[in-house]
Amino acid sequence: MAQTFLHTLFGPRARAMQEADGSRASYARLEANAGPVDILTEREAGFIAARDSFYMASVSEQGWPYVQHRGGPAGFLRRIAGNRIGFADYRGNRQFLSAANLMADDRVSLFLMDYPNRRRLKLIGTARVSDDRAEIATLMPRGYAAEPERAFLIDVVGFDWNCPQHISPRFTEAEIREQTRPLLDELAELRARVTELEGRKP
Repeated sequence: MAQTFLHTLFGPRARAMQEADGSRASYARLEANAGPVDILTEREAGFIAARDSFYMASVSEQGWPYVQHRGGPAGFLRRIAGNRIGFADYRGNRQFLSAANLMADDRVSLFLMDYPNRRRLKLIGTARVSDDRAEIATLMPRGYAAEPERAFLIDVVGFDWNCPQHISPRFTEAEIREQTRPLLDELAELRARVTELEGRKP
């Protein structure tokens, strides 16, 4: 669950605001059960592996928050073992912002969205960049036309599932094709029948 996630992120001001709002007692009970990490289960691992994109936040050397989008085929972000997840970093605009940020502060936050089902998962952890070709190859999606330069390896400290409130459903082209395939198949069948009937006309 989110015990360690919340315990790690709650600071004195957040706790004071919760106290004033009346929500502190319930969060205090969650925090009391916090361990070193929130252990990833098959539920989280499956959700992570099904995503084709996510957002990753890091902190710049000047203390600015920086958020970067990462995308690829479903499964490009995956659990490696235990609480470690990772992905291959593809050649891009050569700004190296996330990679450079991790050299000064290895803390990251990931935001994963499932828009059709209105679900979201937040992760926090520590990350490092690897230039090991074997690790990169292991994380590179098979057959994907991108040039991998490095691997990002993230040790998850905590996670939190959020409620579906205020999430507007959105669908990818692949999801739309999948949902409309029966209608398109039926349309193609009807067109074929019309063509056949027209061909029988004297």
